[in-house]
Amino acid sequence: MNDIWNILWLLLIAAILIPVVQQKLIRMRRMRLIRAIEKKRNSRLITLIHRQEIMKFFGIPLLRYIDINDAEEILRAIRFTPEDMPIDMIVHTPGGLVLSSEQIAMALKRHRAKVTIFVPHYAMSGGTLLCLAADEVAMDGNAVLGPVDPQVGKYPAVSIMAAVEKKEPKDIDDETYIMADISHKALEQMREFVEIILSDQRSPADVERIVKALTEGRRTHDHPIFLEDAKRLGINVTGRVPDDIYRLMELFPQAEQQRPSVQYIPVPYKDDGREPKE
Repeated sequence: MNDIWNILWLLLIAAILIPVVQQKLIRMRRMRLIRAIEKKRNSRLITLIHRQEIMKFFGIPLLRYIDINDAEEILRAIRFTPEDMPIDMIVHTPGGLVLSSEQIAMALKRHRAKVTIFVPHYAMSGGTLLCLAADEVAMDGNAVLGPVDPQVGKYPAVSIMAAVEKKEPKDIDDETYIMADISHKALEQMREFVEIILSDQRSPADVERIVKALTEGRRTHDHPIFLEDAKRLGINVTGRVPDDIYRLMELFPQAEQQRPSVQYIPVPYKDDGREPKE
């Protein structure tokens, strides 16, 4: 009987320790690859990668977005970087707090050496703000950016303003008036910030075109801006993402599900598609 209990205790300890050890091994592999990329490109590499966290409360994955902790860490990394050293940044995020996004964007803009942002999958909302502050944005051919129109509560600021404009003053309550006033200020603040970020890189006409397209809420907040759309807007994007960036992304795995929704043989195939490459 004691042997059974000992085995159960060993299994319990293993179940607790194995995930911790795996996490530490993944972190070590990340750091080695980050350092290898830095040496190859002679730059500082910073990652801003938001996925569902593997460590969960009550089985519910934790969602991540740009927050003040991210801003503090990234600003610290930029301070640690010499002014004449380029900064490379991998951005994979649905967006986040405007304040934090603007702090990071301004710090990137003020860095004297070249700033390159890699977007392997998506950089929406606040992530797009960071891209606007970069000297170059390298996007995967199927990656997307997104609009930066401000959101007030759960609604787009432009939609709140549009709803108020369509009503008679007597039909609008005080709270809605206040929301409309906040929305107006939020929209003007975002326009001004994007203009500041872009002002020394482009002509006034180009700045105005980009500002209108991204801040006026012409599309929904999750509307994808593909590589070709970004080029037409005048954003300095290319379709060249180094293989090492994809390899690094693989070391930031999504939270595991009980039943995977996507499955495939994870090796590149030959050009004829018949057999995996050796």
